[in-house]
Amino acid sequence: MNDLYKTLHAEGLISDESFEKIAQKQNLFSVYWEIKTLLYLGVLLLTTGLGILIYENIDTIGHQFVLMLIAAICIGCFIYCFKTSLPFNAGKVRSPNAAFDYVLLLASIGFLTFVGYLQFEYKVFGTNYGLATLIPMLVLFFIAYYFDHLGILNMAIANLAIWMGVTVTPKQLLLNSDFNSETIVFTYLLLGIILLAGAYATQHFNYKKHFKFSYQHYGVHVAFIALLAGYFLHYDSFTAFFWMLGIALLAFFIYRDATKSKSFYFLLLVILYSYIAVSSLAVRFFIVLSDVGAIYLLPMYFIGSAIGLIFLLINLNKKMKAA
Repeated sequence: MNDLYKTLHAEGLISDESFEKIAQKQNLFSVYWEIKTLLYLGVLLLTTGLGILIYENIDTIGHQFVLMLIAAICIGCFIYCFKTSLPFNAGKVRSPNAAFDYVLLLASIGFLTFVGYLQFEYKVFGTNYGLATLIPMLVLFFIAYYFDHLGILNMAIANLAIWMGVTVTPKQLLLNSDFNSETIVFTYLLLGIILLAGAYATQHFNYKKHFKFSYQHYGVHVAFIALLAGYFLHYDSFTAFFWMLGIALLAFFIYRDATKSKSFYFLLLVILYSYIAVSSLAVRFFIVLSDVGAIYLLPMYFIGSAIGLIFLLINLNKKMKAA
């Protein structure tokens, strides 16, 4: 039996009856993730409940009081986090206690709410939407790195995407809802490259290496989708070749990194996105044939390629486990 239970029993923290039940119980299991999920839900329910309460009583409460309340909660949570956090380190830093992560999450959500409320009600940034999204993004990145919080890093990455989208097409996006397709594609291709570069930098410079997954996760999806969008956008022109070449180069880079780090998840992403690209070429080939036989060959291609894809994934998974 674990010495911890014996110690707790000796100190009188566990009764004789409970100690005997623990001794008889062989299959103990952890409720760590269940507790973390409940705590996260608690933070979300708290912020949602406060938002509904304020919304329904805004006429009697007043905007200034709401801002003061949000600022007080935010400042109080940040003071607690700065006082209780462990010293900064380039490696992974554990949370000082179980409540720390959730207080920090509440502080970050409160900060975003405060800035958003300030802009919506008082237009402190005017029509400079790029600045209105840049400041929260920089603050979130600072919080994520200083307090070593993956959840807030994901929020910062999402704000980076929002900032880049708003900065590139603020007038069309927010006033006319007119999307410049090429601009959007190139913007998010750049975003994907930045995120992948961030993933590489964390590992290369040994600085918050555990942040690599978050950067690479978003970077792979954004970059592949942008490249595929660029290919379909220029489907009828010669430049489509360069977009497909970009997909091939990205697939090679991610595949090599996935096999090196033994990550089946990123290997799966490479295969799936590559399958979409290859299938688009196959469809194009069958369309060019312009023959009745092509109509029958195309369904056979998808059936056969899908079966081959399944066997390929099973084989790669076995090899990776064996390695």
